[in-house]
Amino acid sequence: MDTDLLKTFLEVYRTRHFGKAADNLYITRSAVSFRLKQLESLLGVILFDRERNNIKPTPAGERMLAHANAVLTALERAKQDVSLIEQHSVQLSIGMGHNIWESYLKRAIQPSYKTEHGLSLRTDVITSAVMAKKMAETTLDIALSFDPFHIDGIDTITLSQVNLLLVSTQANLHISDLALSHYVKVDWGTAFNITHAQELTALPLPVLHTSSAQIAHDFIIQNKGCAFLPEVMVTEDIACGKLHRVCDVKEIRRHVYASYALTSERMNEIEKVIGLLNHIA
Repeated sequence: MDTDLLKTFLEVYRTRHFGKAADNLYITRSAVSFRLKQLESLLGVILFDRERNNIKPTPAGERMLAHANAVLTALERAKQDVSLIEQHSVQLSIGMGHNIWESYLKRAIQPSYKTEHGLSLRTDVITSAVMAKKMAETTLDIALSFDPFHIDGIDTITLSQVNLLLVSTQANLHISDLALSHYVKVDWGTAFNITHAQELTALPLPVLHTSSAQIAHDFIIQNKGCAFLPEVMVTEDIACGKLHRVCDVKEIRRHVYASYALTSERMNEIEKVIGLLNHIA
C-alpha cells in the first residue's frame, strides 16, 4: 500500500479539512481527494462523511486510525533498522523534552558517541505525551525529560542536575526591582511551575511565554529583560558582564531523567548509553 495514502488519511483525520490537509502536505486539494478515494477503494469502505465544511470520520475511519499509525510506525522502525551504514550495527532513538539539549545533552552526547563505536543515534525534541506514546510503541529507546515518567514497564533514573538562574541584562537588581522589566517565563516543567507560583509571586507578569531557553535568552538580550536560564548557558555571559544574576533569588534545581522500556530488544545498548550519560553527568 502506498504510504502517501495513509499519511493523507491521517492529515485529513487530524485537520477535518481537505484544504488544510492539502496545505500541510504541500499538495493540491484535488490530490487529497484522489488519494482518499484510492484508499477507500482499496479498503472497500467509506472513511469520511463529506459534508460541506464538516468532514467527519465514519466508524470505519475511526477504526482505520490505529491501523494507519501502526503501519507508518512500523515502516519508520524498519527504515531505521535496515538503512544503517556498514559500520553502525545498532541505531538508538533518543527523544528529549524542550531545553534538554541546551541545558544537558549538548555537552554529553559527543563523548557518548565517540565512546560507543558502531552505534548510530537519532535525536528528536518531542513532548512528554509523545515520548510516552512512542516508548509504549517501542519506537523510542530513551526519553530524556525534566519530569519523571510513572508508567508500568518503564524504568526511570536520574542523570543530572540542572541549575536555573534568574538572570537580567541589568546589574545589581533585586527581585523587587524587576516590576518594569521584560520578564520571559520559560517552561521548565511541572516542578518549576509549582515553585514559580508559590515562591516567585513578586516577579512581573511575563511579556513572553516560551518552551525554548534559547528564544528566552535571545529575547532578553535584545530587549533588556530577565528570565530563568540554565547555568551552563549563561556562564560566559555572566563572566563578560552581558548578563547578571538577580541578587536575592536563589537557583532553582531541576533534574534530567532518562526513561526506557524494560522489555526493549536493545537493552544492552540502552544501558551502555545511559551508563555513559550518567558517568559524564
